[in-house]
Amino acid sequence: MRFLFIWWISLPIYLFSQSIELLCKKFDSLNTLIRDQKIDTAIAKNIFRNLITSIKEQTKHLPYASEWIFPIQGYSPKYIGGRNGEGYIPQDYDYFTGNNHKAHPAHDIFIYDLNQDCLDDVKKQYVNVLSITEGVVVACAKEWDTTSTLRGGIYVWIYSPSEEALFYYAHLNTIQVDIGTVVHSGKVLGTVGRTGLNAYKKRSPTHLHLSMLSVKDNLPVPQNPYAKLCRAKCVP
Repeated sequence: MRFLFIWWISLPIYLFSQSIELLCKKFDSLNTLIRDQKIDTAIAKNIFRNLITSIKEQTKHLPYASEWIFPIQGYSPKYIGGRNGEGYIPQDYDYFTGNNHKAHPAHDIFIYDLNQDCLDDVKKQYVNVLSITEGVVVACAKEWDTTSTLRGGIYVWIYSPSEEALFYYAHLNTIQVDIGTVVHSGKVLGTVGRTGLNAYKKRSPTHLHLSMLSVKDNLPVPQNPYAKLCRAKCVP
């Protein structure tokens, strides 16, 4: 495989002086290369470390959220798939394998949508996806079509300084934020959808795919957020 070279890989010293928006755009570019398996893992890890260090520095003064917000408006932890969160299966998940990973270090949170039109069956409205904590949008994909093999579909990645973690919200129908957007807890990120290779199929109930990756030694490691999700504040 021919790996792409990024001109800024050799310039980590300048990252600290760059704006948060520019840093997030670079993170988004890196995330896309990793997702599509177009960059060597060692190179990707080096760039990731430099970028996340700078993003941490730029976001450390954001006001921390006092409590988590449940990520689907009008719903509660009882809609998390699997008994007691058993749908979370990290196995040997590695962020740097991109779209080719085999594990499921995530929770699927389902909505009432029997006819699979992405509308709540009772309210007949799209269902908002909310940011669990404060943070900044470091990556997103605003479009997806049914010929794509991308598993996450339309998605948003948010870095939270209070949790020192990345949150991944996937299978969205639409998103309402941009790369570099600073968000507060409870901010509407978009709406629940059915985008993504498997989420689009009839066999899949409509749901939000939620992952949390703690940043340890400046590299992403899966963390199970189930206990905190169960204590999160629900927004009607």
